[in-house]
Amino acid sequence: MISAGKVDFSAMGDLSVLRGKLIANAPLDKLTWFRVGGRADMLFTPEDKADLSQFLQLIPAEMPVMPLGVGSNLLIRDGGIEGAVIRLGKKFSDITIEGDEITAGAGAPDIAVASAARDVSLTGLEFLRGIPGTIGGAVKMNAGAYGTEISDVFISAEVMDRAGKCHILSKDDLLFSYRHSSLDETMICLSVRLKGRPGDRHAIEKRMQEIADSREESQPLRTRTGGSSFKNPDGVKAWALIDGAGCRGLKIGGAMVSEKHCNFLINTGDATANDLESLGEEVRRRVMNNSGVDLKWEIRIVGQKDRSRYG
Repeated sequence: MISAGKVDFSAMGDLSVLRGKLIANAPLDKLTWFRVGGRADMLFTPEDKADLSQFLQLIPAEMPVMPLGVGSNLLIRDGGIEGAVIRLGKKFSDITIEGDEITAGAGAPDIAVASAARDVSLTGLEFLRGIPGTIGGAVKMNAGAYGTEISDVFISAEVMDRAGKCHILSKDDLLFSYRHSSLDETMICLSVRLKGRPGDRHAIEKRMQEIADSREESQPLRTRTGGSSFKNPDGVKAWALIDGAGCRGLKIGGAMVSEKHCNFLINTGDATANDLESLGEEVRRRVMNNSGVDLKWEIRIVGQKDRSRYG
């Protein structure tokens, strides 16, 4: 299905052969946890791998492509995304288990992967209960929580390149480091293989509940937020530096530093992406002035600031 917009479809191949949903000039704000951001020139939700491969071959080779999961830990600027955004939905969220290995589609929520492992008494993946988002995004940023990160349980990932061809990448290929992998921006993660260990289901369930309770107690879960905003510098927590710089509750426009956990930025209701990015940069400036530490964004910021391209 193709919806009309500002993209010149005549310059592309025959997109009518696609089976997924294709929208031009597509709003993205409702697809992110912050509920802000501009539009994508094109938004495509493929039916399956073959459909995605065909789409990538039909659009111009120079057109930028960006995968999108559930939009957590992501700030899309008000000017939107140039090129095509690929949304991997339920069709890419299957989870299968063989022995102590779990294969999850890149669109599978992290909590669903943790729950699937629990259901067959595999331990080692409980930490995913505490990470918002999808498993594909978790690989891209080597997401972690409660003492474990994706690289600790990662075996391999199937990815698709810009030309629509599939590849298998190993742990050595991805060069994992703290909240980072070397997965190329042009690669789209399709599925991930993870390794668990035999464990006691009751103990696994108890640990997952502890993680859930900890998040509920310490984080502003019921707000429009993107998760942890800044990476923890070596030997210190980002929230402590932010609190020490007097930023708890700080506001710019409709954006606010959470009073419950000040490493979370919140859209109080009418924030723009620019409000949130400006607030984050002000937090970074104050922390640098107060402690000499250069905070690094953990939230991924993408897109154009200028709305004028919408015409």
